[in-house]
Amino acid sequence: MSSITPVELRHKLHMNPEIAYQEFRTTETIINSISALGGSEALKIHTPFQTGALFEYKVNDDPWILFRADIDALPIREANDIDFKSTNDYMHACGHDIHTSILYALIGDVLKDKPSQNILFLFQPAEESGGGAMKFYDTGIFKGYNIKNAFALHVTDEYPLGTIASTPGVLFASALEMDIEFIGESSHVAFPYEGRNAFNALRTFLDSVDKLPRNVTEPFIFGVGKIESGFVRNIAPGRARLEGSIRGLKKELVQDFADSLRKILEGIKTVTGVNYIITKGAHYPEVIVNNNLYSEMEKVLGDKFKFINCGYKMTGEDFGFFSGKYPSFMFWLGTSEGERYGLHNPKFLPPDKTIDLGRSVFKEILNKVKSS
Repeated sequence: MSSITPVELRHKLHMNPEIAYQEFRTTETIINSISALGGSEALKIHTPFQTGALFEYKVNDDPWILFRADIDALPIREANDIDFKSTNDYMHACGHDIHTSILYALIGDVLKDKPSQNILFLFQPAEESGGGAMKFYDTGIFKGYNIKNAFALHVTDEYPLGTIASTPGVLFASALEMDIEFIGESSHVAFPYEGRNAFNALRTFLDSVDKLPRNVTEPFIFGVGKIESGFVRNIAPGRARLEGSIRGLKKELVQDFADSLRKILEGIKTVTGVNYIITKGAHYPEVIVNNNLYSEMEKVLGDKFKFINCGYKMTGEDFGFFSGKYPSFMFWLGTSEGERYGLHNPKFLPPDKTIDLGRSVFKEILNKVKSS
């Protein structure tokens, strides 16, 4: 089987996106594509989880470095009119097809150049939801490796094409997925006293949350992206549900806020009789950029690329799990050529040339690390 180019891989993945924990065809495509590269016999493939893969390049008994790309897509219908448009109802609206293709390109370079550095290449599932980083780690696959540093990037059209943006300390916020179901009793709108209106309880909850005291100097967000309630116009709903996310710069503060929400819900239950169920999803730790690595990379990458200190972002990213385990460096890679749609937008579409840029940045990082 002949190898494909990084751009061809990107197009193939973009046309066939798969969401969290369903990336079976994606994983197969990645493994087959890398196995077709010249010199791939130098790699050892590990598949300890149902999706995703870890590729091992070992040359000695020294410590390892880890490069990570995420592989899952989003349940978004694509709005771009392109030759490689998604063929299903999902979309790589967060650029993971680009991330994967960049790492694939880097592996090709490593197999050609044969650097004297032990490297792990992780194609991680379920970054968008479900905490794939932690679950892949919990397989125990990393126990046999002395990993000294971990690296990752994320594309964005917030910055011009080729811009590198990072910051020392917290780059991305801690994020906790939270769903709350309100359980009351339906009644005809003409007889509201015969029921317990779950939607009214939900509204009261949101109003109460807005009145919670906040530290104005501490960035914090409780965002609700989805609300469901009711079936017909003349029945007061007995059930209501919201899906939201809590975000802050420290995991502990996020958890404390989640605990305070339960107290509000208990109060509403006492007054209205509407019960509740809280379902917590993945809790992503904050992404921490190691101060020393940031200083080193600012010098190395600043000579060849536009490098800016962007400060923290309230974006959630489960690379935070790895940055809590190993000294790490993560960065934004700008993709904009004038357009600005933002991540998770049905028209978000980084240009193919982003792949070579990301590959070049990763190679500079690799060259710096192996010479240290």
